[in-house]
Amino acid sequence: MNIQFINRTTGKTEQETPPGEGFLKFIYENPIGKLTLLPLVKRKLITSIYGTMMDKPSSVKKIPSFVQQLGIDLSEAAKKLEEFTSFNDFFYRKLKPGARPIGSDVVSPGDGKLLAFQSVAQVHNFFVKGRKFTVSEFLGDAQLASKYEKGSMLILRLAPNDYHRYHFPYAGLPSKSTLIKGNYLSVSPYALASNFTRVFCENKREICSLHTPDKGTILLLPVGATMVGSIISTYTADQPVNKGDEMGYFAFGGSTVVMLFEEGQITIDEDLLNNTANGMETFIKMGERIGK
Repeated sequence: MNIQFINRTTGKTEQETPPGEGFLKFIYENPIGKLTLLPLVKRKLITSIYGTMMDKPSSVKKIPSFVQQLGIDLSEAAKKLEEFTSFNDFFYRKLKPGARPIGSDVVSPGDGKLLAFQSVAQVHNFFVKGRKFTVSEFLGDAQLASKYEKGSMLILRLAPNDYHRYHFPYAGLPSKSTLIKGNYLSVSPYALASNFTRVFCENKREICSLHTPDKGTILLLPVGATMVGSIISTYTADQPVNKGDEMGYFAFGGSTVVMLFEEGQITIDEDLLNNTANGMETFIKMGERIGK
């Protein structure tokens, strides 16, 4: 699979090579891998064991090679390389104040590669394999889903080299997060291409309702994945938040934040919609405007 995306800053097409690419291809594309290893990988035990390893002080040895291999810019991190106490401490590192300017209107909740659908119904034009995606199955709540079946959907996929804290895309009053238990399938492009619906509707995820003064209620759903042992919320429920305030972070591994807007509450930026319509994700940073 040739994984390409558009860098929004430069407008250029770039190539993505996920860490462990060969292993991911084997378990998601090879019939033997699907049968033998995939059932093990998606279980919580495997992810928990690896997460514990990444919390150990000895795991700091992995940081320099990881930074070099993936070209991570540590100049924007709040800590210096030698100050991290474990690999996870580095992985969900905070950034220096001002490293992510907050734009106008609705902004991206994090760094990553974005897919944008003005209407949820358009998801099927991008992901054509597997069973049909429904908002009801994704949310696990038919009554809640009825408000968003004709709404807009944005999917922000975080790769292992990305900044792994996520933030509120708009000001409002956030609810307590509701957990939907599930598996730990990878959110790599290989897994999503294999079966988008299965990944998003079976993986562990949380739902936060962000009640806004003029954008209706925005649903924010961090989604766990293989080697992401925890989704850690850092906000206080039922307390007002500003746009750009931290919402939480992921432990080691790539993961995803999904946003759902009620019908007519957002006009997504045209470049994001066009890239998605052309089958391409758009690399974007936290705080960049995504719609109005």
